[in-house]
Amino acid sequence: MKKKKLILASASPRRSELLSLIYPDFEIEASGIDESIHSNETPMAYVERVAEEKAAAIKNSSQNFILAADTIVTLQQHILGKPKDPTDAIHMLTQLSHRSHHVITGVSLHTPKKIETFSVITTVTFRHLHPTEIEAYVATGCPMDKAGAYAIQGGAAPFIRSINGSYTNVVGLPLCEVSEVLSRYR
Repeated sequence: MKKKKLILASASPRRSELLSLIYPDFEIEASGIDESIHSNETPMAYVERVAEEKAAAIKNSSQNFILAADTIVTLQQHILGKPKDPTDAIHMLTQLSHRSHHVITGVSLHTPKKIETFSVITTVTFRHLHPTEIEAYVATGCPMDKAGAYAIQGGAAPFIRSINGSYTNVVGLPLCEVSEVLSRYR
């Protein structure tokens, strides 16, 4: 992939920071697609479709590689997206308190010759959260642009009892798997 340009189809600063750890020379171009959930769409099908659509929305030339990702939080197969307002964030975090949930990231790499799409699942377990600590965390504003209303790399770190799977997946880009896919094109 040395002669090919890599474009990250995401405005997420977390994804950009993670990708720079394994592939420092890339460009960013956000796609701005509609991320509505289709009826009867499973969480995994949803994140993979959205990742593919984000990559496809970027104008491509034959010399470009486009990487896109979408991350969701699911609780019992129910998608917890980004909270609409602080009340919604409090509700989501209350649901996650003292429970395990899944973080699923769909990744799509569009190359000049093919499209590779996959997803990675990580199980995250929260400890019991007191309502006052949930309210204090929401008051920071951090949860407002995060799936499931939390950031493992930020103020929610003390809430997490355990993770089973990829930490970087929970942040927004599963580096091990992305690195493996990109290495096939070097």
